[in-house]
Amino acid sequence: MNAAPNDSREESVSAARARQKHDQEDFEARLDEHRGIVFKLANAYCRAREERDHLVQEICLQLWRAFPRYDPERRFSTWMYRVALNTAISFARTRQARERRSVPLDESLVPATSEPVRASVERVGQLYRVMDGLGELERALLLLYLEEHSYRDIAEVLGISETNVGTKLNRLKLKIRRELAPQEEAQDGTR
Repeated sequence: MNAAPNDSREESVSAARARQKHDQEDFEARLDEHRGIVFKLANAYCRAREERDHLVQEICLQLWRAFPRYDPERRFSTWMYRVALNTAISFARTRQARERRSVPLDESLVPATSEPVRASVERVGQLYRVMDGLGELERALLLLYLEEHSYRDIAEVLGISETNVGTKLNRLKLKIRRELAPQEEAQDGTR
């Protein structure tokens, strides 16, 4: 009679291990499918390679910790964005507490190319500099918008209404235009 409780316990432990292995495989497959989200957020919040690598690891860790609470009734990518974005914002806050810095675009990495390609690279650099000056919500909003997410998806990820998404995006576009306009005028004067 003593053998039955032990057998039952061993079966229970064995079943739990099998579930955990399945959960891990499921998580790894979903993470691999949507890994671009992690790297886009890391690139949006960090310029230095070491910081980006650290943020990628932190996002993956937080996703794994939160995975047991994932509701399969919802889209995984939306849930993943929310967790990853919160992690990136927290990471940025702790980094800002230490010291806020940005790394300028290293033009030596850009080969001598045609003017349209150089202009495109300069534009991307300008956008990154503008993003560095944005608040956390604005940066997240811009990133989701640039990835062509619907207002509904953006609202769900950021926890705001669709109307608020539209309003904030319009204000953000105006702000970016104002910040880029002086840079464009300066470039036009040097050409």
